[in-house]
Amino acid sequence: MELLNIGYGNAINPKRVVAAVSADSAPAKRMVSAAREKNAVVDASCGKKTRTVFIMDSGHIILSAKNIKGFTGIEEADDE
Repeated sequence: MELLNIGYGNAINPKRVVAAVSADSAPAKRMVSAAREKNAVVDASCGKKTRTVFIMDSGHIILSAKNIKGFTGIEEADDE
């Protein structure tokens, strides 16, 4: 099973990632806020500024301090 390193010794299964978005956007902030109310947020940023928000197929939101451009292992969608 391959795992995607999201920084500070944390890893996630890349096959379960629905989307990886920048944490600076207003929609991402609203999603994180709503997920916090449902206790569906995993904060893997270790107290650092959140840079990437991962949306998982289970509905959980994972926060990472690693920049979204630094991730490999997530397949890009084909533009048709």
